[in-house]
Amino acid sequence: MRPYGFGMTADIIVERNNEIVLIKRMNEPYKGSWEIPGGFVEEDETVEEAALREVTEETSLKVKLKEILGVYSDVNRDSRGRVATVVFITEAVGGKLKASSDAEDAKWFDVDEIDADSLGFDHPKILNDYKKWKKQKGTYWSGR
Repeated sequence: MRPYGFGMTADIIVERNNEIVLIKRMNEPYKGSWEIPGGFVEEDETVEEAALREVTEETSLKVKLKEILGVYSDVNRDSRGRVATVVFITEAVGGKLKASSDAEDAKWFDVDEIDADSLGFDHPKILNDYKKWKKQKGTYWSGR
């Protein structure tokens, strides 16, 4: 649980053709599982700044923010406590994919070959919403 009872995160879908980057988590919750990169927004930064920082910290990539996929705020989306996230769709514009920070590994995965149910948090919903977004652009959120 976050000390102030509520946390804000940014999750980042880095896309390349029909592939996205997933990171293997080094820490609990979901240690050892593949997840969408992301992390907590610091007190002195915007959610956009957090997205750029977190993706670089976890994947060593520099990205360009392209779209907001949606806002996910289901009260049970994170076992650590009350956490809402903004999910950004981005493209890599620099760097070389390499795990760093709290990521054990980082790889490109074909979107159609990812078993969404193997992902933690609410990342199965986020991945499925991303697949819908690729077919017809839109904005998604917890209640949809």
